[in-house]
Amino acid sequence: MLHIILGGAPGSGKGTLSEIIVNKYGLQHLSTGDVLRAEIASGSPLGKEIDALISKGNLVPDQQMIQLLESYLDNLSPDCKGVIFDGFPRTVEQARALTIMLAKRHMEAYMLDLYAEEDVIMARLIHRGKTSGRADDNYDTIKNRLRIYNEMTKPISDYYLKLHRYFMINSNINPECTFSQIDVILSGLYK
Repeated sequence: MLHIILGGAPGSGKGTLSEIIVNKYGLQHLSTGDVLRAEIASGSPLGKEIDALISKGNLVPDQQMIQLLESYLDNLSPDCKGVIFDGFPRTVEQARALTIMLAKRHMEAYMLDLYAEEDVIMARLIHRGKTSGRADDNYDTIKNRLRIYNEMTKPISDYYLKLHRYFMINSNINPECTFSQIDVILSGLYK
């Protein structure tokens, strides 16, 4: 079983490309954003804490994310072909924790890092905010999310590069062309 970490700044195309990868390769899509929104919708105390953080564009603390993901990994179906991690890890510490979690289960992950220019990202997210109703897709929150991404999340690229499990993907282009780059990589990994 091989896992893919779909990295990149908010608005780089992770959600869109995850869907395409799932359809072609039969992987399970684990969007931490969806997991977190479900926890918020549950109305639990943890969900309320998470909501307060996310609504300001902040990250959920590592320990809370790790607990949610360990539960997910432990409940994977035996016939699962692999998982696309969308939105996790977001810090180097989370990347280390994921490596340990996967190694305990005799699994590994490769990072596909989606790169898009900031003006492309801003245009995509502002448009998404207008069409999806997501309150966190406004100019100020997007700028804060990008600042946090550059400070805390972007360094995980170096972590996976040092493990020789890193691929950079140009996502400034349309999803079909971006996927064609991913398809070449995944075809090689899923021999």
